[in-house]
Amino acid sequence: MSDFSYTQKEKESVYKAMAERRDIRHFTNDAIDEKVFKRILSAAHMAPSVGLMQPWRFIRITDQAIRQAIFTIVDQERLATADALGKRKEEFLKLKVEGILQCGELVVAALPDKREQHVFGRRTLPEMDLASLSCAIQNMWLAARVEGIGMGWVSMFDPIELMKLLNMPEGSQPVAILCIGHVEAFYEKPMLVLEKWTEEKPLEEFLFENNWQNKA
Repeated sequence: MSDFSYTQKEKESVYKAMAERRDIRHFTNDAIDEKVFKRILSAAHMAPSVGLMQPWRFIRITDQAIRQAIFTIVDQERLATADALGKRKEEFLKLKVEGILQCGELVVAALPDKREQHVFGRRTLPEMDLASLSCAIQNMWLAARVEGIGMGWVSMFDPIELMKLLNMPEGSQPVAILCIGHVEAFYEKPMLVLEKWTEEKPLEEFLFENNWQNKA
């Protein structure tokens, strides 16, 4: 055991949060305590980032008219996605894919403009800014679960329309609409598994050794 290892109880808590994190779509309308909400945002700001560029920007939506406009943008993409799914269209339309109008807090996570100025760690992999923001979102997800708060990542939207709505600068990029709020219950399994949309696959199918052709 490493000298820097956590206690067994602490380890179990960390892994429990990871195992029980869920992409939530069903919320109550209860408000989130401001201190709890700030702790969730602080967790995002603790995330690692390439070159310490901290490429995360969070827009808290408190205006109900803007929230409704975001819902409209998402719903338009939901219908377009359904059309693109062909035979699974009707099955998809039965799924609840967002909780924008029900969640206690709505946050848009975005990448800032002028990211090209950050070369450290991005010269050959410029998408590392997106990877860094994704780490911040995952931190939020885990912190929310620990606090007993649900969070859902909505990616169905036209980024240009959302940028216009939120007056975002050219060169920035909205990445996620985050629905955050109290829940009546956390899903026992991922919602898409419960709804029989898809099945989770075991780690072994994604693990290789030394080269892509050699499954571990």
